[in-house]
Amino acid sequence: MATRVADRLSTARHRQFVGRAGECDFFRSALIAEEMPFQVLYVFGPGGIGKTSLLREFIRIGEEAGVPAAYLDARNIDPSPESFMVALRLTLGLALQDSYVQFLASHPTRSVVILDTCETLAPLDTWLREAFLPQLPENVLVVMAGRNGPSLAWRADPGWQTLIRTLPLRNLDPDESRTYLARRQIPADQHRAVLEFTHGHPLALSLVADAFAQRSGVQFQPEAEPDIVKTLLEQFVHKVPSPAHRAALEACAMVRLTTEALLAEMLATADAHELFEWLRGLSFIETDRQGLFPHDLARDALSADVHWRNPDWYAELHRRARNYFTTRIQSTRGQEQQRILFDLVYLHRDNPAVRPYIEWKESGSVFSDALRPGEESALAAMGAQHEGEESARLADYWLKRQPGRTVAFRDVHGHLAGFVSMIALDLLSPDDLRADPAMRGAVEYLQRHAPLRPGETATLFRHWMARDTYQAVSSTQSLVFINAVRHYLMTPGLAFTFFPCADPDFWLTVFTYVDLARLPEADFEVDGRRYGMYGHDWRTVPPVAWLALLGEREVAAGLDPAPPPAAEPLIVLSRSDFANAAHDALRDFTRPDVLRTNPLLRSRLVAARVGLNADPAQRIAALQATLREAVDSLQPSPRDAKLHRALIHTYIQPAPTQEQAAERLDLPFSTYRRHLKSGVTRVTDILWQHEIGGTEK
Repeated sequence: MATRVADRLSTARHRQFVGRAGECDFFRSALIAEEMPFQVLYVFGPGGIGKTSLLREFIRIGEEAGVPAAYLDARNIDPSPESFMVALRLTLGLALQDSYVQFLASHPTRSVVILDTCETLAPLDTWLREAFLPQLPENVLVVMAGRNGPSLAWRADPGWQTLIRTLPLRNLDPDESRTYLARRQIPADQHRAVLEFTHGHPLALSLVADAFAQRSGVQFQPEAEPDIVKTLLEQFVHKVPSPAHRAALEACAMVRLTTEALLAEMLATADAHELFEWLRGLSFIETDRQGLFPHDLARDALSADVHWRNPDWYAELHRRARNYFTTRIQSTRGQEQQRILFDLVYLHRDNPAVRPYIEWKESGSVFSDALRPGEESALAAMGAQHEGEESARLADYWLKRQPGRTVAFRDVHGHLAGFVSMIALDLLSPDDLRADPAMRGAVEYLQRHAPLRPGETATLFRHWMARDTYQAVSSTQSLVFINAVRHYLMTPGLAFTFFPCADPDFWLTVFTYVDLARLPEADFEVDGRRYGMYGHDWRTVPPVAWLALLGEREVAAGLDPAPPPAAEPLIVLSRSDFANAAHDALRDFTRPDVLRTNPLLRSRLVAARVGLNADPAQRIAALQATLREAVDSLQPSPRDAKLHRALIHTYIQPAPTQEQAAERLDLPFSTYRRHLKSGVTRVTDILWQHEIGGTEK
């Protein structure tokens, strides 16, 4: 007999089938077991994960074992008992009046009934469980496959608990994915790009292979394949009940983990419970103890789609999430703060300037901790291994000179996985400068270009490394960067930070993106190795403005590492110049036209409030608001209330003359003048603490 088309199809499908060895062995062992170990095998996973391909392989395995299989695709069946029974009889080759139970019971061997796309049979769940399946003879194995796992009723029934097994399907692993790509004759030099896009998702791999088959000799670029993204979205998102549900899905794709509170913030709603529960029930949404997150490929497809389809909404979702995380950082500490910082950094995941430089998946496998007694030798050994004995000696030197300024990183077993030391440059002695060329280079740079003012501090991230990978991209290196961001945002009076690298050229793109400038004149050499220095002046671009700057780059469509120019460069005033400017600003409080020339408009004090690119009117309003808040902060104190009154009647709501102000206050002029002078001093001190990033005492 001539070979049937069905046989050729089966052979071609088997030839392209890769992976799932464990699932196939599990099914095969059940078929040949002396006693059937279970009656129902429930296979589930998101759209495109390869459920149908696995079911076809089950049919082939059954044929090899002499066990026939009947296959029903539930998408072609109305969800009613009558339609289901008609479809089953047709599949078994029976007349409508024939008994399917007798037919299956009379079969000389075991048999398999396969039900695909079972999510469409949800209305029949109770009937299948309580009526149809219990009637089947025990020589029948039923395989059910759908997007979602069995309902709670299956798992709560003590009988079915012993007679059902579940097989959740995951993506193919990298080796299996490469095997598939090789079989589809995809060039090996394209495999990495394809795997980064598909994450081993079978349908995505197949779609990419089809794209290569149609256009040979091209470099794979996901953004150039909108049809692939569209097809994947159709698989992941069958039906979206409403625009609010679609917005919830898009919000979930933007962030690392979605909580109900975060979802409410991103959707600007007071109650997101129903939407959160809907997300929770989707087949491609997974959960852990901290929140929900989508399958990697679903996340990428959703994010790419909304970025292309509605870039303004994409930017707005990012802005809302960023505001939520920034607020939460201020109210948390320890590991919780570290997690939120990673959530904040995760918003940059889609930007090509950042994505290659963070280990997005594994950062949870390492955590920050204090260095424990007795670990100094292990830390020095790590330094010696990667940087030489002199560097190890310097690491030990700084452990002793500035104890408590080294953060240890530990793996899941609690073992030392790396460390970072953060040395305060304003605490150095002449001996320290002689001991370490890194310190000399940094301090000399500060003296030439950015001298510290009273109350300000500067930090050099002197040593940073992972135990096994040194300064290469890793979960430990990513956590070093997270701790650096924490230091930037939480250190009072921070004026400047230095970040040295053994391979400065490698980090140029991402460091430029995060506004760290390359400072070659601060480079240094230890043990014959040259280290390149990066730095940031937090007085000219303070943390609030820095976060806003990164927010603009976060959602940028293209890679443009150059910072946008500020309307006017910020200035760094000395303590005395700042005091003079503050006094002038109080004097001119009610005259915006005169305030326009006050140097405080270009200070960190104002930039931290309205950003780097605010126009003059916004800066004047911000300066006036800042002055008024500083003056009003004196009112609650019985000691300072008299100073507050003098300032109000002289500058904020001024009397025509100072003599009249004294009369209004019913004070001798000399007493009034003393109160006014003390008030100006107190307000200047408050403003200065804000300027240098400190906290008013």
